[in-house]
Amino acid sequence: MSQPLNVLIVEDEALLAMELESLIEESGHRVVGWAMSSDEAKAMVDTERADIAFVDIHLSDGPTGVNVAEHIRQSGQPMVVFMTANPKRIPENFAGAVGVISKPYTMNGLMSALRYLHEGVCRPPPASAPPAGFTLSPDFAAVWASAAA
Repeated sequence: MSQPLNVLIVEDEALLAMELESLIEESGHRVVGWAMSSDEAKAMVDTERADIAFVDIHLSDGPTGVNVAEHIRQSGQPMVVFMTANPKRIPENFAGAVGVISKPYTMNGLMSALRYLHEGVCRPPPASAPPAGFTLSPDFAAVWASAAA
């Protein structure tokens, strides 16, 4: 693997965030921090350098994950991937996110998604097909999925 990804976790359930952090680090990447609310997440985006942000839709201050994704997109960094049990709450344009991993996710599914996203960050578009359990947003599917075909 080339350069590891710097990952920001935006998740209000501490046990899920810790499990996700462990899986990310086991796969050779680095977690730059995690936030439980939209304000914490926005402050972290403004101070930390991340390649990818895993963002839940429902945070400790309500269903504010889409607002966090929009803030991240406007800041110009990092790529957003929603991780949610409520994918229907994601707007049609995905708020600029790359895609979504639906909860509950498996360890293998997350590892496959991380490999795929690593390709997308380091040398876009990814050469491989999107893994099972990962859904590309329409905008990214138009570019990334066609390149892998």
